[in-house]
Amino acid sequence: MKTLISHCSSALSGQARVPGDKSISHRALILGALAVGETRIEGLLEGEDVLATAGAIRAIGSIVENKGEQCWAVHGCGLGGLNEPNDVIDMGNSGTAARLMLGLLATHPMTSVVTGDASLRSRPMDRVTTPLHKFGAELRGNEDGKLPITVFGTADPVPIHYVLPVASAQVKSAILIAGLNTPGETTVVEPTPTRDHTERMLKYFGAELNIYDANPAGRTIKITGQLELTPQYIRVPSDISSAAFPIVAATLVHGSSVRLNGVGINPLRTGLISTLLEMGAKIGIENETNDGGEPTADLLVTASDLRGIEVPSTRAPSMIDEYPVLAVAAAMAEGPTVMRGLRELRFKESDRLAAVASGLSACGVKIEEGEDYLIVYGQGRAPVGGVTINSGLDHRIAMSFAVLGLVTREPITITGASTINSSFPRFVDLMCALGAEIRTPKTECVAK
Repeated sequence: MKTLISHCSSALSGQARVPGDKSISHRALILGALAVGETRIEGLLEGEDVLATAGAIRAIGSIVENKGEQCWAVHGCGLGGLNEPNDVIDMGNSGTAARLMLGLLATHPMTSVVTGDASLRSRPMDRVTTPLHKFGAELRGNEDGKLPITVFGTADPVPIHYVLPVASAQVKSAILIAGLNTPGETTVVEPTPTRDHTERMLKYFGAELNIYDANPAGRTIKITGQLELTPQYIRVPSDISSAAFPIVAATLVHGSSVRLNGVGINPLRTGLISTLLEMGAKIGIENETNDGGEPTADLLVTASDLRGIEVPSTRAPSMIDEYPVLAVAAAMAEGPTVMRGLRELRFKESDRLAAVASGLSACGVKIEEGEDYLIVYGQGRAPVGGVTINSGLDHRIAMSFAVLGLVTREPITITGASTINSSFPRFVDLMCALGAEIRTPKTECVAK
């Protein structure tokens, strides 16, 4: 699936369950490896990024078994029980997996090399290696600090107090995971709250964790290290970042009504839902429940006419991965949608801010792009389309323009779409089952 062609579609309908949450899947595997005994995980995302994490923890001594039907077992070695890997650890395309693994490796006394594919090797790692050095570890990257990185884990880690210079759940999580095998209390302060899956899961595994939301300096998390983790049963909710694509598609395609089951609605991840509701979207939240500390619900989405708004920049950490598909929604809204605080998008699998801006412009949408903002001037009608979008091997860019093609007057061709499997296996199948017209050059998508 290197190329997709997305055609204007009739109404979408039915129900679906998108794959498991990628962020939670990474963390479940890693914390399962650090617990003593068997952790059972249901609903694990079986995309390439998460499978890279499974391979990484196998490489350092954990037994990881695929039990079938998205059920996995991790036999953890416990803190301090990991083995030095015999080969380079390849994290593929996953920035989350790479940064979290660097945190794990930094406070275990062994030498390891972490690398990834060409895209991952181009992304900044100094934001995570800087605090990990403070534990006493030595991390040596190439000249500009990017992967591959050799990690000389410290045998005598020291706890740190670190204020995040940028809002990053990955950096925060790497520090907390490093703190697990560090004596004493490690502290992370985040001036802007970011997704808290790591904190929730650490508590679920029995870690001693204290969180202070009222600290004037920012949300403060303290973890006490070298306490044994208890293996758990984890049910991974559906990924809100993956659900974003059928949510926006059902909102934009006239006459649509779609139910998405068991979606994670962690309040630090639902910025897209809040924004779409403010734009006039009709999204019902039903059957709310809680699985392993994570809130989930069914989402009922019906087609809506949207209006442009100004999105608060403070909302960016809760929806940073969803801005590309939000920009697609904004292209169909009436009036301008202003999105600020987007600089982090330039350091993802691609420069997503530039990719979205150029792609929308090519489709006939008026845009204004700045260093950390994007303004989309929606006209309340379908853009022209009829172009080829090079996704830059970025899965979210590919899926976003596949959604846009469902409403443009002419089809949109997306190249470099193979990386969709890294986060959303069977994306095309799921969308086609709902009635979308997304095809590969030699096949047809059979609508439901």
